Amino acid sequence: MTITRRRALQLASNGFGWLAASSILQGATHHAAKAKRVVFFFMPGGVSHMESFDPKPKLTELDGKPAKLDNYVAGPNRKWLRPLWEFKQHGQCGAPVSALFPNIARHIDDLAIIRSMKSEFPLHARGNVFLHTGKNIGGFPSLGSWITYGLGTLNANLPGYVLLRDAHIPPGGIENFSNGFLPATHQATHIRDEGAPVDHIKPLDTDARIQRAKLDALLQQDRHLLASSGGGHGAIESAIANYEMAYKMQSLVPDVLDLAKETESTKRMYGLDSADKPKRLYGLQCLRARRLLEAGVRFVEVTCPNLVGQNGTWDQHDHLTRDHEHNAAVTDQAIAALMTDLKQRGMFDDTLILWAAEFGRTPDTGNGDGRDHHPFCFSLWLAGGGVKGGVTHGETDELGDQVVRDPVTIHDLHATMLHLLGLNHEHLTYRYGGREQRLTDVYGNIVRTVVA
Repeated sequence: MTITRRRALQLASNGFGWLAASSILQGATHHAAKAKRVVFFFMPGGVSHMESFDPKPKLTELDGKPAKLDNYVAGPNRKWLRPLWEFKQHGQCGAPVSALFPNIARHIDDLAIIRSMKSEFPLHARGNVFLHTGKNIGGFPSLGSWITYGLGTLNANLPGYVLLRDAHIPPGGIENFSNGFLPATHQATHIRDEGAPVDHIKPLDTDARIQRAKLDALLQQDRHLLASSGGGHGAIESAIANYEMAYKMQSLVPDVLDLAKETESTKRMYGLDSADKPKRLYGLQCLRARRLLEAGVRFVEVTCPNLVGQNGTWDQHDHLTRDHEHNAAVTDQAIAALMTDLKQRGMFDDTLILWAAEFGRTPDTGNGDGRDHHPFCFSLWLAGGGVKGGVTHGETDELGDQVVRDPVTIHDLHATMLHLLGLNHEHLTYRYGGREQRLTDVYGNIVRTVVA
């Protein structure tokens, strides 16, 4: 029996939005996936690669001497600045890690460190949006949106993409986490670390039957509008799906975020007993991340508490010693705890983990205790599902100024992550603006050395 599109809209209990959601929930990989979910630890502001995962002893020799770099921060009074923390080798692979990250260092044999990352923009807002969307302007879908579009969610009662953050949104704003031209069901759902985690999560109606009746009335109107217009209207379809999702979240999200079910030892492992409030709240969000992943959320992103201003947690043009140390103390324990927790629950091997900032920092300084924006090279790491642990990819020069071997672009990073999730970055497309759009545009190569 053949059913026309209009007749299908009329027959479907939730209209075309429901039909689309039904198919997207199944997911469709292009090849065998090595990971089925993602957690992204976003370090906005720009972590110094010379103080994290790329030691540069040559800078110790040159410390305090006049620096001459041919870049946008070049100036007559700049000096080389030595690495401010000691590096030690860890694990069987022997990779060096700064003393800033002692807990992450214990997982070094699980990490694939990329030292040869390159970005194109030295500004926070553009760098952040580029890291998330592969574009330097707003209006395009984020990595999390593309992944949920391609794979759907693992739990029909929860959003596929969740952002765990504090009261501040990093530079670039919600464009970092936007669905762009993809259906609105693929935008990030924000969960705050203090107060009500989600706006209006508590129903106004004490009688669930009244609330359900109100929702049904809204849905009936939207379905009628959709059917009468012939269907194919993404805004109406997304509104239908989002009404239903919001209703389901009111009962499920509080339960998922209820930490009363966690043991005291688990809470301590994440740092929830810390006297440092930012560390305690970041630990809370990381523990929530594990619970959300466990409940079936496909993509979870955790941002750092904004401790030093609007330009991002790690943006230390001065007071780098003080603030990088505090930032690392806030984040290091909880990130390592989540990795340990995932291993204990048998989830590590199919959870893809990304730790990244939008760029690195300069090897020289203009004031003696600060580094400036540096998109020409920086470090990040991957772990978990399908990642070859204990490897280091790429190389920078002896000053940490430029990539000299195996450069990796943001598009390469995205292509690699999609590959690990079973998606071919060239085939994950969406028709918009007269052409097939994709996360990696016309670029992107898989970084094979970090794939197990």
